[in-house]
Amino acid sequence: MPPKPNYRHQRSERSRSKQQKKQEKLQRREQDSANRKLRDEPQAPEQTPDETPPNA
Repeated sequence: MPPKPNYRHQRSERSRSKQQKKQEKLQRREQDSANRKLRDEPQAPEQTPDETPPNA
């Protein structure tokens, strides 16, 4: 005879799986966002406070 189903355990496993999937998706989205920000950011030459811009 098969064992009795444990619905609470099954539900918690589904919930855990959903939460893990959401967390992975969030991390992936944050990483993609950070990559876009780095890619889209213009590469400006760095200036120290002592230097003045030319023609100023």
